[in-house]
Order: sequence, then C-alpha cells, then structure tokens
Amino acid sequence: MTFVEILLLLLIAGICGSIGQAIVGRSKVGCLGSIALGFVGAMLGRWLAMKLGLPEQFSIQIDSHSFPVVWSIVGASLFVAVICLISGPQKR
Repeated sequence: MTFVEILLLLLIAGICGSIGQAIVGRSKVGCLGSIALGFVGAMLGRWLAMKLGLPEQFSIQIDSHSFPVVWSIVGASLFVAVICLISGPQKR
C-alpha cells in the first residue's frame, strides 16, 4: 500500500467511526478515536455479519484490501453502545 492509500483508508475509517458515534450519541473521542472506532467497527461488524450469514453490503476497495463501510458503521455503533453501558452516562 502506498502512503496515499493508507491516508485514504484512515479517512474512511474516521468517517465510519464518526457516524457510528453519532448514531449512539457519544461524540467525545476526537479524530484519532474516530479512526480507531472505524477500524474496530470494521472488524466487529465483519465478524458479526459473517456469523449471521449476512452479505457485505457496501465496501470500498483500496489496493487489494476491502473496507466494509456498512459493517464498520454497525460495528462502531455496537462498540460505542457497549462502552457507554460500561462507563455510565456521559458527563456534561
């Protein structure tokens, strides 16, 4: 992978992580946290889809790697929801 492809992958993961946070209602992790949530969400969402026998809805092909956008958003939402349940209500 080239440097530009890595940056593109990080950008897509960050957007997916941000959307996943917005769905749950938590928004205090920042840019790097959103990128991490996007990648964790991609792993969790892809695993969950595989276990349930669901097809890959929408994925972006970067070089020879496939990034599952829909499952990344679903996985990030689930991951943030579990974190919210464990950590309690968000302080304002």
